[in-house]
Amino acid sequence: MADNLKNKEGQKCNSTECNDGKKLYTVTVFSENQVGLLNQISIIFTRRRLNIESLSVSQSALPGIHKFTITTITDEDTIEKVVKQIDKRIDIIKSFYNDDSDLVYQEIAMYKIATEDFIKLNGTEDLIRKYNIRILELTETCVIFEKTGHSDETQGLFNELSQKVQVLQFIRSGRVAITKSKIERLSDMLAKLNELSHNGIDQKEDKTGL
Repeated sequence: MADNLKNKEGQKCNSTECNDGKKLYTVTVFSENQVGLLNQISIIFTRRRLNIESLSVSQSALPGIHKFTITTITDEDTIEKVVKQIDKRIDIIKSFYNDDSDLVYQEIAMYKIATEDFIKLNGTEDLIRKYNIRILELTETCVIFEKTGHSDETQGLFNELSQKVQVLQFIRSGRVAITKSKIERLSDMLAKLNELSHNGIDQKEDKTGL
């Protein structure tokens, strides 16, 4: 994830860029919900020897259109080629890439610890305030709580908890992101949808993206 990245040579990266100039890019893919599409997209990354750091899929603001949010570490020339390859897939409406400066992004993490350990934690209230923790469930045996934020924040909470108590379970979601500016060109996407619905076979012959 972005807070503790490494490139394929094992060099450590800061929150935005690796020592060799590579950095974390977020690829956003808009598509109808087609079976096997995720496999088609992942193959493109695999062929270029790119590791997918995180992946999330959800409905978009457009009815019937799903949004894939994928993060990977690479250089701009490579990510540009990846996006162009994705765009050539028949079932893809449009894809984009951005770096962190273009986005508002978050992820969600959940933690589970024993209730006995939670009670014994020193500075529990300070910890809750510091990380803006939301307690989801509290029973006699365990406490489950949630932290929303950037990956360095969710990982930071895990690291701090691990130093004090045993973390029974920990899970972190993929990134969810929205662009700061209107670069998704929703009107163009709607026009493309209209073309796909009326063009049938012809759209397979000219899948060059918008």
